[in-house]
Amino acid sequence: QLQASGGGLVQAGGSLRLSCAASGLTFSRYATGWFRQAPGKEREFVASFSRSGGNTYYADSVKGRFTISKDNAKNTVYLQMNSLKPEDTAVYYCAADKGIITSSLRDGDQWDYWGQGTLVTVSS
Repeated sequence: QLQASGGGLVQAGGSLRLSCAASGLTFSRYATGWFRQAPGKEREFVASFSRSGGNTYYADSVKGRFTISKDNAKNTVYLQMNSLKPEDTAVYYCAADKGIITSSLRDGDQWDYWGQGTLVTVSS
């Protein structure tokens, strides 16, 4: 139901834009977010919209470099990633949930729907 795309290989300092398209659910009614998992590490929160869509939240490690956005007409959420660093290398997953509360947005276990992941590799 969630299809993530846009990953690839980029040099440090470069940019990528990830996309997550939904089918079978309407993003405007869901909280949407991005998580990532680097090799050998735990999954971590990257960015999200609140359920209302009115607020955005970012991990400290990406604040000021990454921007989450969405196009409700296209039922797609994006993650614009600028000034990429080698430590941003990971598989990026999009997620959605209809009932999640704000205090749980950073907890991946609280999200119901997940995309398949797209690999981002940042070379130094």
